[in-house]
Amino acid sequence: MSEDQKPDVPPNHLSIDPRSPFYDEEALLRGVGIRVNGTEKINVHEYDVDEGWVRVEVPTAKDRRGNPMVVKLTGTVEPFFRDLEDEN
Repeated sequence: MSEDQKPDVPPNHLSIDPRSPFYDEEALLRGVGIRVNGTEKINVHEYDVDEGWVRVEVPTAKDRRGNPMVVKLTGTVEPFFRDLEDEN
């Protein structure tokens, strides 16, 4: 694939944590949106389409290292690139 072509489908598993093996800076810079059971979520920390879950950040809670606490939600996960949504 040439550099000017972009895949139209986000990865099946993606995390915003740079320490994660599922971190993909290129996809994150492009802007990935997530719908869970038809509702768009804006606080997604990590998702897995095949297993049907997302981890969302709890805005008011931190773990002992100061990282945001996350809660796992299950259901139908639909990732999309925001730049493609803007074109429609």
